[in-house]
Amino acid sequence: MRQMGRRRDAFAVAGVIEALLMVALVAVIISTIQLIYIPQIMEQKEAEHMDQISNQFSSLKSYIDLQIISNSDAPMFSMLTLGSRELPYFITGEAYGEVMVIDSGSNRIVIDEDEWQSIPLTSVMYHAYNVYFVDQTYILEGGGIIIDQSNGEPVMRVDPSLVVNNASKINIYVDLPIIYGTEGKNFTYGLGKCFIRTNFSGKITYQNFTTISSNIKIYSTYPEAWYKALNSTMGTMVDLSLQPTENPTHVRIEKKTGGKEIGFYITKLPIYVQIGPGWIK
Repeated sequence: MRQMGRRRDAFAVAGVIEALLMVALVAVIISTIQLIYIPQIMEQKEAEHMDQISNQFSSLKSYIDLQIISNSDAPMFSMLTLGSRELPYFITGEAYGEVMVIDSGSNRIVIDEDEWQSIPLTSVMYHAYNVYFVDQTYILEGGGIIIDQSNGEPVMRVDPSLVVNNASKINIYVDLPIIYGTEGKNFTYGLGKCFIRTNFSGKITYQNFTTISSNIKIYSTYPEAWYKALNSTMGTMVDLSLQPTENPTHVRIEKKTGGKEIGFYITKLPIYVQIGPGWIK
């Protein structure tokens, strides 16, 4: 009888040990998935979201260009997906995003050192607060699209609307969208989808500087992106430089020594932007 009892106790202990080993094995598997595979999956998910934002920003620019070309004051709507959600059943973070209109500040174009002739350089900006993938910022500025991220230099993904005519003198023609936000409708933040409404007022104005006596300065939060874009368009025709040399704030365009005169012709195109639901006329 004692041997039977001992056998039963042995079987019971073996069953408990087997159960503990199974729980430990499951815990190891789940931990491996959580620590190794889930971050990879989430990084890919956030990278795909950034690709989606890139396409959506291109659509936003296309709609604005269409409104300008057609000279239509009819509103158009673009969509942005602000963030990406966590995975169910696992410990993951949510990636948030924010979008805003920047229509005031120090970004501007200055002609011949005359601040009274400065032209605002406005923008629509989206910033992603990612958890696994690198944070990225998309900026629609001056008719171009700039991409910036924390581990690299900003680049102009889509060049601004700029034409250079190299004839008897170098004439620079710029179509410049001037973006105006609507009070209370110029910012949003979160995870879901948001809509951006754009209106072209049709009130086109022109500023013509037939001869630049000093220089043109383009002040931007992203002067390196502007410099690379301008250098690819007219770098051999004019003197381009980032100023100041350390921590540059602007791109300077000057006549080459002994080179041709420069003319600057800008078409200002007012675009009114509202972010989020509840449109204000």
